[in-house]
Amino acid sequence: MGIWIELGVFLLVFVFAAWQFYDLKQEKAKRLAREREQAPSPPSNEVRP
Repeated sequence: MGIWIELGVFLLVFVFAAWQFYDLKQEKAKRLAREREQAPSPPSNEVRP
């Protein structure tokens, strides 16, 4: 019976990790969109590395 408890805990940890990665992905997309919106366009004669 102990194996079922261990599997249940593992499943909970796995679901929590998946949720965190999903949330991280959403926040990264929000940050990139915000930075893209706020960043001024560089002058056309400037060379970017």
